[in-house]
Amino acid sequence: MRVLAAMSGGVDSAVAAARAVDAGHEVVGVHLALARNPETLRAGARGCCTIEDSGDARRVADVLGIPFYIWDLAERFQQDVIEDFVAEYRAGRTPNPCVRCNQKIKFAALLDKAVALGFDAVSTGHYAQLVDGPDGRELHRAVDAGKDQSYVLAVLEPDQLARSMFPLGDTLKEDVRREAAERGLRVAKKPDSHDICFISDGDTQGFLAKHLGEQPGRIVDSNGETLGEHSGAYGFTVGQRKGLALGRPAADGRPRYVLSIEPVSNTVVVGSVEELKVSTITGAEATWCAPVPEPGAELIVQVRAHGRAVPARLVKAGGPEAGPVQTLPATVDVELIEPIAGVATGQTLVLYRGTQVIGSSTISATS
Repeated sequence: MRVLAAMSGGVDSAVAAARAVDAGHEVVGVHLALARNPETLRAGARGCCTIEDSGDARRVADVLGIPFYIWDLAERFQQDVIEDFVAEYRAGRTPNPCVRCNQKIKFAALLDKAVALGFDAVSTGHYAQLVDGPDGRELHRAVDAGKDQSYVLAVLEPDQLARSMFPLGDTLKEDVRREAAERGLRVAKKPDSHDICFISDGDTQGFLAKHLGEQPGRIVDSNGETLGEHSGAYGFTVGQRKGLALGRPAADGRPRYVLSIEPVSNTVVVGSVEELKVSTITGAEATWCAPVPEPGAELIVQVRAHGRAVPARLVKAGGPEAGPVQTLPATVDVELIEPIAGVATGQTLVLYRGTQVIGSSTISATS
C-alpha cells in the first residue's frame, strides 16, 4: 500500500512510520505546519508543531530513507480548531481542541488530501487499536491504558477508520522509546507534548481574555444569591474549585464548585459537589463507528480524555435516518449507573462496549 505517515516530530509518530516501512508499504512522511507563526508555539516538552518539531521529523525521515514533505494547514487549523475553541468558550461550553484537531485536520483535511494524491492509508502515532470485525473496521482502546488515545479518535467515521493505521496500539510507551533508541532515532528520549499547543505560555484564561476581552459578571449560588464577581465567564469550567474568588465561605464550610456557566447573563453558578453530580447526559451530532446499539444497551462512557470511565445505559441513539452505521447528526441520551461530577457541555461523550469504541457526541445537556 501507499501510506502517508503523519510525522509530528515526536517519538510516537517516528516509530509508527518506521513500522509502516518495515511492513513493506511505500511510505511518504509529512509534517503538518499548523501555526501561522510556528515560533510562537511551545518548544521542547510543552507543545508540538514547532519549527524544532519539523526538523526532528525530517531527520527521522532521512534515517528511514523515505520522502518527506511539509504541508501547510495553518489556515484550516486556525478556522477549525482555534476559532472553534474561542467560540465554544464564548458560548459557555468547554471544548476539547485535540478532538477537534483529529476530526477536522488529521483525519479530514489530511486524509482527504492523501486520498486525492493516491495514498491508500494514513499512519499516525496514536495509541489505539484497529481490528477487522464482522461489521467492518473496529476502533479499540490501546494496550497501554495510560497512553490510550481512543477517546480523541472516537469522532472518526467508518470510512476514515478504513483508511487509518495506528501501528502503536499494541505496544507500551516504554517499549516504543526503546525501539526508537535501537533504531538510532534522536527523538527516542524527546519528552511528550502536553497541554494546548496553540497557547504558547500555557495561560488559557489569558489567551481567552485576549480574544474575548474583559466581560465582568456575577458569581452566584444555585439560589441566585450573589457571592462574588468575575472578569469573564470564559475563565471558568464546570467542576472548577480553585480561583473562584468568592466574597465569603459557604455557610456549611464545604468547598464550592462551578455548576454551570450562563453565557447570556454572563453568570457563573457555583454550589456543592452534590449539586455538581449528574445522572443523565445528552449528546448532539453523534458519530457512530460501529452498529448503533439498541435502547437499553449497557455501555461504558467517558467524558474526558483521561477521565474515569463509568457504566451507563443507552436511553436513545440515532435519529429518523439512523442505519446500521449512522454518521448523520443525531442525539444520544445515556443514563449513568453511577452519577459523576464535573461534566460540562462542549465536552466529548464517548461510548464503549468493552474496549471497542461505539460512537461519540458533543455533550449538549446534563441533569
